[in-house]
Amino acid sequence: MTDKNPKEFSLAGSGASPGIAIGKAYVADHTDFDSVEQVVLPMSEVHAEVARFKEAVKRSEKDLGRLIKRSPKELGQQVQILEAHKALLRDKMFYGRTIETIRRGRVNAEWALKNTVDRLRSVFRKIEDAYIRDRGDDVVYVYKQVMKNLLGKSVENGVEKVGKRMILVAHDVSPAEASQLQHEYIQAFVTDRGGRTSHTSIIARALQMPSVAGLENATKKIRTGDLIIVDGTAGLVIVHPEEETLFRYNAAREQFEAAQALLARDSRFPAQTPDGFLVQVNANIELLEEVVAVMDRGGDGVGLYRTEFLYLNRKNLPAEQELYENYKEVVELLAPRPVTIRTLDINGDKVAEGIFSEEGDNPALGLRAIRFCLTQPALFRVQMKAILRASAHGYVRILFPMISTLEELLRAKELLEEAAQELRQAGEAFKPDLEVGVMIEVPSAALICDILADHVDFFSIGTNDLIQYTMAADRTNRHVAYLFNAMNPSVLRLLDRVAAVAREKNVRLAMCGEMAGDPRHVPVLLGMGFSELSMNSASIPAVKNLIRLLPKAECEAVLPSILSASDAETAADLVQEAFGKYLEAGKGPQPAAGEPVTAS
Repeated sequence: MTDKNPKEFSLAGSGASPGIAIGKAYVADHTDFDSVEQVVLPMSEVHAEVARFKEAVKRSEKDLGRLIKRSPKELGQQVQILEAHKALLRDKMFYGRTIETIRRGRVNAEWALKNTVDRLRSVFRKIEDAYIRDRGDDVVYVYKQVMKNLLGKSVENGVEKVGKRMILVAHDVSPAEASQLQHEYIQAFVTDRGGRTSHTSIIARALQMPSVAGLENATKKIRTGDLIIVDGTAGLVIVHPEEETLFRYNAAREQFEAAQALLARDSRFPAQTPDGFLVQVNANIELLEEVVAVMDRGGDGVGLYRTEFLYLNRKNLPAEQELYENYKEVVELLAPRPVTIRTLDINGDKVAEGIFSEEGDNPALGLRAIRFCLTQPALFRVQMKAILRASAHGYVRILFPMISTLEELLRAKELLEEAAQELRQAGEAFKPDLEVGVMIEVPSAALICDILADHVDFFSIGTNDLIQYTMAADRTNRHVAYLFNAMNPSVLRLLDRVAAVAREKNVRLAMCGEMAGDPRHVPVLLGMGFSELSMNSASIPAVKNLIRLLPKAECEAVLPSILSASDAETAADLVQEAFGKYLEAGKGPQPAAGEPVTAS
């Protein structure tokens, strides 16, 4: 029996895309494929069972092919995700292992498939990098496609049925499902699974829709037609809101949208301090769809284009032409703004089949990023030729990740020159004076930055890894989360050293880590002389607004006392004491904070 006066309750998750949405929920169907029973088969039936699995894979390939053809243009990059899923269907770790399990164990295809995917899930869960770890969801999406065909169920889960303005509540939204959505009907996303780096969250930010992820049981607690509030900033979903809550959040939504409009209007203007110091405020992106949000929010360019996506979940390495076309489209859309393309930053065992390397006990300290690329010079040259060719269509800069020695940098530059020479011989157009930078994200690079500076045009500090390696603290481990603080004196002193060298050597100083997008850190970075800050596009308007309020001279004057602070809390208090008035004014008109209600 339906409760005529349901009680208000809230669900807390991860704020995946900022904003507030109020509307009726549409709960997509979710079939639980984890409860699969094992059936031991007579030997005479094993061959037919393998054939049944192969037929389910074929049907899945056809289903994905149809979705690729129907994918909307504004989510063109999802086509590449779907293509990657098609390739994964035939991957030996997925396809071959399942067939082997059927034959060796004489078990039903459903059980064999689940056994394969459980193993792969376990591998992905151990990966330190959040973006790569979330790519384990791709395996799950493909698993569901094949399992539905094995069980004779519909390939769709209901997301395509949303036909009017509603808030989509789903266990998760796969790229295949995203390709079916009519985005004009979706107000917001609410998902049981995922986090900020999941496909759904990336799509939500690209479309500038509020989103809350990782709620675990939203699809069980919410029913289609329920009135809900999605607070994508606080990571909160309020179900059956009372009149007073609705009033408060309606006002908060209006204020949020007004504040965003005001900040976005002014974000077209340069971020220049009152005393004339100009800062380039760029965006970090990983998908083509995010370019629109960069421009809408006044981004001065792209300070970090992560290129790992095109290498994941596929049987073969991407060809030079495929990489070139992707980079070219981003560069052309943003021209004449700069696009800083980071070379492949990934473990070898996560790249296409055939070049696996041992992961080791600690992949964060193993063969990854530039270390991996230098062991695969042919692969590396292919990517760099694609980047060089894209430079003919706009302003391109190349960025080498995880440099820890001068020898690594010099070898990377040698391979870049070899790639350029191959293009010259082939008569391909490119800009020969491409700017080269290194990511300062390993303490050894910070300590020898004076040596590295003689060989590069710019430094880009990746604070996420720099803090992790400096503090020897896994940023995904909640037990040591207290150590992961950009205001730790050891971190600040490393940053100040790199900044001093950059000024002395006349090397452009940029930051592309999370620290750059946090307004509380902007006074410190201005005091050190950072001329480029790169962040998620949603943070750009507020950071630009704050920079236009902060006199650089004041930031420089307070910096010595911040650097001499004995702990992170003291350093943060000094920033608040000296710049609190600017930090408050820089926010623009703010919505009243939504008070969490009783969680269920």
